[in-house]
Amino acid sequence: MSDLKYNKLSYSNIKDFTYGKAINPVKLKNGIIIGGGYVLPEINFTLPPMDVNGNTMDAVIKQYGEMIEDICKRAYELHVPAFITEIELVPPTTYNPQWGIDITKKVKEILKKYEDNKGLKSAIRITPVDIREDKLSCHMWKGNHWENIMRTFEGCAMEGADLLSIESIGGKDVHDDAVMYCEIKKSLFALGILGVKDMEVLWGEIAKIAEKTGTIAAGDTACGFANTAMVLADRGYVPKLFSAVVRVMAAVRSLVALEQGALGPHKDCGYEGVYIKAITGTPISMEGKSSACAHLSPLGNIAGALADLWSNESVQNVKLLGGPAPTVSMEQLAYDCRLMNLAADKGETILFRDLLTDSDSKYDPQAYVLRPDIVLRISERIVSKGTHYDAIKEAAMAALEEMQKGLENDELNVEEREISWLDAMKSQIDNLTDDEEIFTQSMVEETRGDKFIPEKYNL
Repeated sequence: MSDLKYNKLSYSNIKDFTYGKAINPVKLKNGIIIGGGYVLPEINFTLPPMDVNGNTMDAVIKQYGEMIEDICKRAYELHVPAFITEIELVPPTTYNPQWGIDITKKVKEILKKYEDNKGLKSAIRITPVDIREDKLSCHMWKGNHWENIMRTFEGCAMEGADLLSIESIGGKDVHDDAVMYCEIKKSLFALGILGVKDMEVLWGEIAKIAEKTGTIAAGDTACGFANTAMVLADRGYVPKLFSAVVRVMAAVRSLVALEQGALGPHKDCGYEGVYIKAITGTPISMEGKSSACAHLSPLGNIAGALADLWSNESVQNVKLLGGPAPTVSMEQLAYDCRLMNLAADKGETILFRDLLTDSDSKYDPQAYVLRPDIVLRISERIVSKGTHYDAIKEAAMAALEEMQKGLENDELNVEEREISWLDAMKSQIDNLTDDEEIFTQSMVEETRGDKFIPEKYNL
């Protein structure tokens, strides 16, 4: 049984729970402070459709060089004081660690040129792909796939990456079916048992690499879980209420990175980061309206209410009328951050935070559970529990009860056809055993199959 290591919130007053400021800001070697009072852009870019192999690596490196060169040029022209660039490596560049390392080296070279010559401060967040989802992966914590991820982290860190992150997939082999069939019990098993178990091992190793290389273990995200549910809900395939509960449960899983030594900033596509910030006080990266290039969502404004980094999620290097898409995204992020920071300078942080919140929260349950006041109340209930299993059950129940109150108080719009899901999910959670071992054993047998092989998790 895995114990929950946080037993109280970092924030006791909602007036202190705002964007741009974190109780435990992250300071980088070049003086950038994340969560120190201002929101900074975090630009994320990737390749256009192209083959990535040994024969095309020169062209790949050239693409990354051109993207970051133009991004830096535009950031400097717009007086951006500092920014983070995230490199989400495409699968071949994690299967072949040296390719990811060479990309990092090239990007760092250009960032350093602009910092040395123009005073434009920057840093790299490196995010290898979690290739353990590959059916050929023999085990979650050993074998070639595991070793290549670790080599990628260490090699990129040695070549200039500052922040280490990943969108880990432990439990996704079960969770995909949980979302497809809206099974809250199976979702809880995937996130609260398998996900937690995997995160403890994975982030223990990432923290060791960070210490060894003088970098920062930043944070994980439940993108493959909660964002998958959000996209399907947005398309009408699953209830938005279900997706909202998954988002809150995901916080317990993502919290494990911090328990194992991560320091933040939490990664952008994990909207559950607001709960991580409430509990740990670490800064978070968030994405909203300016990430529509990557995916649509009902969280365009509210996602910025507590952000310390503001991200575009990801954009391919394609040509738009205004210029290369990554450069266009840099401009959008720069103006968003400028506005948020001006409001802070004028003493209107809380007003601006509340405008961002109230403009979205009523229209979708997935936005409603990101309200700062609700985040603090649910987080308080999460840390009141002693184990991850108990905490994730409490998170789910707290989310359902908050949405029920919102519905009753006319603070939340829910489609009539979805309302019955509130009682249905409550009933499922109420019927869960309090014994984690019994629950785990029963779920292992229930979900064992071609996708989920318990032995890969030492079960």
